[in-house]
Amino acid sequence: MPQKIRFDCYYKYHELTRILKALAREYPALLSLASIGRSYEGRDVLLATVTNSATGPASEKPAFWCDGNIHATEVSPSSALLYLLQKLLRGYGSDPGISRCLDTRAFYIVPRVNPDGAEQLFAERPRLLRSSTRPWPYDEEPLEGLEVQDVDGDGRMVQMRIPDPNGAWKVNALEPRLLTRREPTETGGRYFRLMPEGLIPDWDGITLKVKPPKERLDLNRNFPADWRQEFEQGGAGPFPGSEPEVYNLMRFIADHPNITGAISFHTHSGVLLRPYSGQPDEKMPAEDLWTYQKIGERGAEITGYPAASVYHDFRYHPQEVITGVFDDWMFEHVGVFAWTCEIWAPQAHAGIVGRKFIEWYREHPAEDDIKMLTWADSLPGGSAWQDWRPFKHPQLGDIELGGWDYLYAFRNPPPCCLEAEIAPLADWAIFHCLISPLMELRSATARRLRAGVWLVQVVVENTGWLPSYVTKTALQHAVVRDVVAEIELPQGAKLCSGKLRMECGQLEGRAYKTSAPGPFTTDASTERAKIEWVVESQTAGEVQVTVRHQRAGVVRATIRLEAE
Repeated sequence: MPQKIRFDCYYKYHELTRILKALAREYPALLSLASIGRSYEGRDVLLATVTNSATGPASEKPAFWCDGNIHATEVSPSSALLYLLQKLLRGYGSDPGISRCLDTRAFYIVPRVNPDGAEQLFAERPRLLRSSTRPWPYDEEPLEGLEVQDVDGDGRMVQMRIPDPNGAWKVNALEPRLLTRREPTETGGRYFRLMPEGLIPDWDGITLKVKPPKERLDLNRNFPADWRQEFEQGGAGPFPGSEPEVYNLMRFIADHPNITGAISFHTHSGVLLRPYSGQPDEKMPAEDLWTYQKIGERGAEITGYPAASVYHDFRYHPQEVITGVFDDWMFEHVGVFAWTCEIWAPQAHAGIVGRKFIEWYREHPAEDDIKMLTWADSLPGGSAWQDWRPFKHPQLGDIELGGWDYLYAFRNPPPCCLEAEIAPLADWAIFHCLISPLMELRSATARRLRAGVWLVQVVVENTGWLPSYVTKTALQHAVVRDVVAEIELPQGAKLCSGKLRMECGQLEGRAYKTSAPGPFTTDASTERAKIEWVVESQTAGEVQVTVRHQRAGVVRATIRLEAE
């Protein structure tokens, strides 16, 4: 019976595992499931390999990497990758693009990189961690502060509106459910302090602050690219790749040089982010930047999310940069085009245009808040916003609970919005996989030169859009090997010219073509390689030729040497 997957809810680890195993049983010719390692708490990190096994193993095809949920509360990426899996498996045989993709290429998909952190979110008493559950930088509980939790038992964690004559907030005159900033010189009104919903054990009755968790790692700062120590960037860990969840990914990717690109799914902001994170575009090889921009333009068309540079468009502070992240590592060290897809922007659904991704939270027009509330009111069951209601807090006394459901209004889409939000992302991943290099056999012949001597010729070509090496960075950093051709001779035969193994350069693609042909356009056949051997054999037999490229795939040919 076909596996039914709902996309109006979020899944715990055991539920996600059950779905993945059921899909593997249902589609054994297309999907294989394996663990790439264990998390800090010992859970298997599952990887789905998707390809048509009848046309060859995934390891001999160009492959595309997708992962999600490296950050604990970012659970919608797992749903996005389940949606991608379902689309690939059910579309094979009926959708020509998907069928071509799985016949010639492969996907490596990790729906939940960080299962421990997600389980903390789904626990009976949820805890909101950034990433891993491993204590860092100290193995001790912070002593004081507000513990964020569901204090009224309604299953949500919202905000506490606390009356305070020195509070920074007041009721919005146009919409009393909203708060707005108190004016710089304003006095004499009714003011509030806002805190996350939670309890304050051993409160001194005066000071309010949020108690930090003892688990302060950020797994997406633990990758080697420009990694920095804790004093420079919090959460980066003791050394690059120190955390098992990050090491799992790095080890697998290093062992699979057929990976040609990657998308890491995160939340939130509704944007397709590309490297660099720590330096400007001018530092990137021009061809790589142009290609990134082209892929981003197509991604924006498919998903509705704009494409942006982290360094230029997504910095948390204008004088700070982010380093040690996955997509920088994939681009800088592995040499492929990698993206961070930040799923979901409630502002976009509220009709707010021209928003800057980070700056909006610091400064935006008051009208935006009314648009946001109007949007929240349109959702079934008040799933994003809770109207303020009185609550007797055990430490703070008479307060009000309400406001935004951060986890399912901002951090992740409300369940009712989930499927519509993630569906286009699958199409972008499929597009990105299909632009990979793909080496195919154009011809394989043996021509008699004289009695007992043949010229064996094989021609291969890259029919993909990207060049075989994928990025200029890969060439500069020497992380990709040339095309390798090997010949196996029949018994008694010998080579007169050529070598048993030869390196044959790289195969260009179509990515660097101009937008329209001009008077100086020439189309040299740089996407092809002609490989020749002179073979001497006094008897009939078969020559076996294998041509392989780490990223563009493997082709084989059997060539008959006919008798005199």
